[in-house]
Amino acid sequence: MKPTRLHHLALITDDIDAALTFWRDALGLEVSHRQENPTEQAEIAFLPVGESEIELVRPTAADSGLGRYLAKRGAGMHHVCLQVPDIEATLERLKAQGVELITEAPREREDGTRYAFIHPRSAFGVLVELYELPA
Repeated sequence: MKPTRLHHLALITDDIDAALTFWRDALGLEVSHRQENPTEQAEIAFLPVGESEIELVRPTAADSGLGRYLAKRGAGMHHVCLQVPDIEATLERLKAQGVELITEAPREREDGTRYAFIHPRSAFGVLVELYELPA
């Protein structure tokens, strides 16, 4: 099953308010909401763009995966998220093709969204997230 749309682009930053001076104030994008994600140890601001969105992600713990990523690579592009209709079928197809997964089985957010990550080594340097939205 192939992806159905680009769900979001995630940009990592150490200061969401400072990043908003460009994305919101200069470009005019509106923040739909902000939330804490304790599972991923992050604060996220969501800025819709058409049917997709830009997510500004700030690690809330220096020793988390996001915190280590920011310390090593600095602010900027973090990952591309593609929406898929069936995440299990997609992961099985990717495994069969030898794609390296970070997340072998989907995780689930409180809202029912299921997600998994593909390792950048298999995606030519890009961290890819897959989303299956709740019905």
